[in-house]
Amino acid sequence: MDSNESWVDLKNIKITDDFWSGMQNLVTDVVIPFQERVLNDDEPDVEKSHAIENFRIAAGLSDGEFYGMVFQDSDVAKWLEGAAYSLIIKPDKELEKRADDIIGIIEKAQQPDGYLNTYFTIKEPDHRWQNLLECHELYCAGHMMEAAVAYYDATGKDRLLKVMERMAGHIINRFGPDKITGIPGHQEVEIGLMRMYHVTDNEEYKKMARYFLEERGKNPDFFKEEAQKRDWKHFGMIPEDTKYNQSYATIYEQDEAVGHSVRAVYMYTAMADLAATDKDERLYKACRRLWDNMAQKKMYITGGIGSTVEGEAFTKEYELPNDMAYAETCASIGLVFFAKQMLRMDKSGEYADVMERALYNGIISGMQLDGKRFFYVNPLEVNPGVSGEIFGYKHVIPQRPGWYACACCPPNLVRMVTSLGKYTWDEDEDTIYSHMFIGQEAKLNKADISVKSSYPWKGQIAYTINPKTSDKFAVAIHIPGYLKKYTVRLNGEIIDASKQVKNGYMYIERVWYSNDTIEITFDMEIRKVYANTHVREDIGCVALMRGPFVYCFEGVDNDSDVQSLILEAEKIDQAKEEIMTDDLLKGMTSILVPAVRLESDDGLYSENPPKERSVMAKAVPYFAWGNRGLNQMRVWMHSR
Repeated sequence: MDSNESWVDLKNIKITDDFWSGMQNLVTDVVIPFQERVLNDDEPDVEKSHAIENFRIAAGLSDGEFYGMVFQDSDVAKWLEGAAYSLIIKPDKELEKRADDIIGIIEKAQQPDGYLNTYFTIKEPDHRWQNLLECHELYCAGHMMEAAVAYYDATGKDRLLKVMERMAGHIINRFGPDKITGIPGHQEVEIGLMRMYHVTDNEEYKKMARYFLEERGKNPDFFKEEAQKRDWKHFGMIPEDTKYNQSYATIYEQDEAVGHSVRAVYMYTAMADLAATDKDERLYKACRRLWDNMAQKKMYITGGIGSTVEGEAFTKEYELPNDMAYAETCASIGLVFFAKQMLRMDKSGEYADVMERALYNGIISGMQLDGKRFFYVNPLEVNPGVSGEIFGYKHVIPQRPGWYACACCPPNLVRMVTSLGKYTWDEDEDTIYSHMFIGQEAKLNKADISVKSSYPWKGQIAYTINPKTSDKFAVAIHIPGYLKKYTVRLNGEIIDASKQVKNGYMYIERVWYSNDTIEITFDMEIRKVYANTHVREDIGCVALMRGPFVYCFEGVDNDSDVQSLILEAEKIDQAKEEIMTDDLLKGMTSILVPAVRLESDDGLYSENPPKERSVMAKAVPYFAWGNRGLNQMRVWMHSR
């Protein structure tokens, strides 16, 4: 385990990649202003938010009642964090002024003892800290801590940071081994406290994060005992369900990803951050056990996790239904957080592979291509008339809504996309690590590096290195796990890269000179992917991938019916690629693959097999599905 890395400052990373810069521009120019209007209740025809008005009421600037979920504050926090990263990408004085104004309202809403939470300040002031299981006080605090750190990093302004230092002090004064015992019902404050520690060097924040992590599971009956002390409840959560919030055992005893998936990966992220920061081998091993179980037995091909709507949770190993999938956008985002922290300790390509899988598939699928509609749930199969309507499938909404009463995912996606640069590099004493083929300009400690990339549509990437030192160091480039054949040129000369690949990273170590170049080229082959036979839903099925993208079949491209299609697996090498001209999907690469369509008579049952008709079936990148009206959709296709 090695964590002697230097933190990469987001200000020193400029994404120039055609794919991701377009995505970032959509978020900065459309999504952030849209979400701001939603949070201010200024966007018609979407679910009411009232989140900023709640802060005004708590601050004494408005009259009224609290509205929304008990964790409504977190929507504002995540929006502020995303806005902070946006200000780095594209400085905007007007946006900064509006964010400053919101921060001023938040500051006024803080109570004299440092407490900050609009629900309890407005609605139930006598019930503070009495219901950690359900009421998200620590969760909201954690998200606002993350926002405070991001805003300080982006602008140098510490107003919100000071607010959250007071809140952190309030939490530290209340909870701890010699104080009131307690753990968050929804993990997140652990991440926030660690981020506060990294920016302030205040050891108390790290100690508090460790306390919350290590206290979890020491007393599995904590939430039950807490409930017995009060005569009220909020959601009606079951205190005895200790696996739901991962409190059934200590973090060192857990070896299976269970319970609410977002709670889990947020906890794992904080565990990995603390393990890397303190070089804690025991904690790292605990993270590794949980990672292995989740990534090898409980993750969808899209990087989705948490397969059931019941508790938004992990279920049994290999239980990955497609048409009932939950796969919450927030969970895939948390998975990327976890993977990146694991990379700090162990430069293993499997973590970068998962980051790539989730980013290109299960995360950005959560947003409409116009940036104004969002998925909470990311299924791998949709059937209009069943999906969203029939019991057991009502959570599988076949089209993205504009907003949600529980709106955690849309602003979470914003902060993920705008902070993308944080996930592309690491640097330690003797190596620069490039984790993804994303075009960018990076100003690192040992070198300035320009990355020109045609990825994800084509396999052409070029690194131009301009060193800042005459000392020898390595540039380690992650080679995606699926990539078996590629050519590497150093300053135009082909090199044998295979001898230099270790754990998924290609290491080139030398004394570097100005404008040294590393070029990587490869064919973007269409790949057939099969699931483990323990995944019963996918037996006899195949999925298609090209580059980092998972592909899916939509009715709009396939005579309104993808369910009767069977792919001819042995003919997939005859598949053709086509650049789409559709206004919405223009420029994307689609796949045309030989298939047969089964056609039946009108009778419900027959002794005659369905007729077969040869067709060319069309697949599009999964992230882009659901943008062209109400459609059937499938990722895993029957094959023969």
